[in-house]
Amino acid sequence: MEWTPLPVGVDNFEEIITKGYYYVDKTLLIKDLIDLRGKVNLFTRPRRFGKTLNMSMVRYFFEKSDEDRSRLFAGTKIIDAGEKYLMEFGQYPVISLSLKSMKQGSYESAFHCLKEDIAREFKKHTQIVQNLGSNDDRTKYDLLLNRKADDDEYLTSLKFLSECLYAFYGKKTVILIDEYDVPLGNAYFSGFYDKMVRLIRSLFESALKTNDTLEFAVITGCLRISKESIFTGLNNLKIISIRDKSYAEHFGFTPDEVRQMLIHYGLEGNLASVQKWYDGYKFGDTEVYNPWSVINYVDSCYKDKTVFPRPYWSNTSSNSIVRTLVERADLSVKQEIEALIEGKTITKAIHEDITYDDMDSTQENLWNFLFFTGYLKKISERQEGEDILMEMAIPNSEVRYIYKNTVLRWFEEKTKEKELTPFYQSILNGDCETMAQLLSDNLMETISFYDYQESYYHGFLAGMLKNIGNYIVLSNRESGNGRPDILLKYPSVRGKAVIMEIKVSRTYQELESKCDEALRQIEDRKYEEALRQEGYTDILKYGIAFYRKECMVKRP
Repeated sequence: MEWTPLPVGVDNFEEIITKGYYYVDKTLLIKDLIDLRGKVNLFTRPRRFGKTLNMSMVRYFFEKSDEDRSRLFAGTKIIDAGEKYLMEFGQYPVISLSLKSMKQGSYESAFHCLKEDIAREFKKHTQIVQNLGSNDDRTKYDLLLNRKADDDEYLTSLKFLSECLYAFYGKKTVILIDEYDVPLGNAYFSGFYDKMVRLIRSLFESALKTNDTLEFAVITGCLRISKESIFTGLNNLKIISIRDKSYAEHFGFTPDEVRQMLIHYGLEGNLASVQKWYDGYKFGDTEVYNPWSVINYVDSCYKDKTVFPRPYWSNTSSNSIVRTLVERADLSVKQEIEALIEGKTITKAIHEDITYDDMDSTQENLWNFLFFTGYLKKISERQEGEDILMEMAIPNSEVRYIYKNTVLRWFEEKTKEKELTPFYQSILNGDCETMAQLLSDNLMETISFYDYQESYYHGFLAGMLKNIGNYIVLSNRESGNGRPDILLKYPSVRGKAVIMEIKVSRTYQELESKCDEALRQIEDRKYEEALRQEGYTDILKYGIAFYRKECMVKRP
C-alpha cells in the first residue's frame, strides 16, 4: 500500500490538498458559518485542535482570487452540501491575521510583530491601491504597507483595509483572526498585560464593532478572555466554547474520523491504544480525539505498526498559566490533583469568562484553566442556582502522563526550594521525632500517584537528601547480606554513617511495628558490617515507616 503522507505541523489548507497529505474533511464548518450567520464568531478550543488549519480552509473558500481554487474543494463535503453554499465560494475579500507571533518579551517587540503581520496583509492586496479615492488614503496605505505609520494608525488599520477592499470590490470583508489570546497570556506573564489589553481592544473595536464594511469575522483562541476586557460593547459577538453543541465536530477528530484514518493506514488493530491515549475529550455532546496526537501517532507507524503510543501534546502554550496556579495551590488542591491522577473525578463551578487580572483571586480559577485548555474533560454537568457545576476527570493516558511528569515535577521543584537544614540536623543528631514530623510535613506538600508504594517513599526521601551537603548519599547499594534502602556516609571514616530502611504500613496503627521490622532487617542482614570494615564507628540506624502522608521514625 502506498503511504499517504500525514500533515504533521502543516496548517495551510492549500498545501495539504495540493501536496496530497491525508486530510480529515472539516469543510462543513463553512456550512455552519453560512447557516448560523454569526457576525463575529469566537471559537475557543485547546491548543493544536485544528483551529489554524480551519481558518486557512475558511479563507480559501470565501476569498476572491484570480486563480481557480475550486480544485482545492473537489470531493469535499461542502461541495455536496448544495447550491446555497457554492454561491458563497470566492465571493469576498478576506483579511487573515494571526497574533501568534506576538509572544514576545516586551510590549515593543510584540507591537513590532503585529506591525509586520499587518504589513504582510496590506501587501497581499496592493492591487487595490490605484483605486483608492484620495491621496491621503494612498499615503496611509503606503505607510502601513512599509511599517512606517504612526503607532495609533495600527489601531484602526484592519478597519481601514476593510474599507479599502470594499471600495475596490463592492463587497464586504471577511476578517479572520487566529490565536487572539496568545499576546494576552504572554503579556500577563511578561508584565505588560494592561498595555496589551488596550492595544488588542482598540484593534478589535474598530475592525469588529464600528466597521460597516464587515461581512463576518471568525476569531480563534484557547481561552475565552473576559468580554469586558477585550470585546467591550461588542454586542454582535457569538462565543462558541468547548461547552457548546454547535460546531462541536469541526475541531478535533470524531471517533468515526479516527476509525477511517486507522483503516486507511492498516492500523485498525491499534484502535484500542489510540482511544486510551488520545480520546476522551467532549465538545458539547460530541466525543473528540486530540488531532495533533493522532496524526503524530499514525505517522510514527510508517515503519512499524506496533510502535507504542507516546505523548505528543506536551509543552503546550498554556503551561505557564497552569504552572503559576499549581505553584500557588493549597493542600486541598494538591489532594484533588492527586485524586485526578488516580482516576477519580472532581466537581467544580465553571465560569467561562476568564480574566487574567482575577487569576490570583481564587484557586477555583485553576480548574477553569485546566478544563478549557484540555487538561480536564467533562463527565457531567448540572446547574445549582447561578452556578454550572462540572464533574471533570483527566481525559486520557497522554494527559495523565503530562500530570505525572510535568505537574508533579512542579510540585517537587517547589519542595526543593524549602529550607531542609533542620531535617538534616535531626538525622545526624538522632532526633527521630523531628525527623518524622518534617518528613510528614513535606509529604503533605507533594503529590503521590503510586498508591503509596515503597518505591515512591524511597524516591521521595532520596530526593530530600540530595542537598545534604558534605555527605555521600547511596541508594540501594550493596552492603552486608542485602541492600539497605539509603546510606549516608561522611567522606572521612572519622565522621558519621547513617543506615535508613523504609517500610510501608497498611494502617496508621501499624507504623510502630513496621519501624521495628525495618530495624530488625538492618540487624539480620548485617547492613552495618561493610561500614565497620571501612572504618566507620559512629553509625546511626533508622527504621522509617510510612502510612500515606504520615511517618514514624525509630532507632534501636
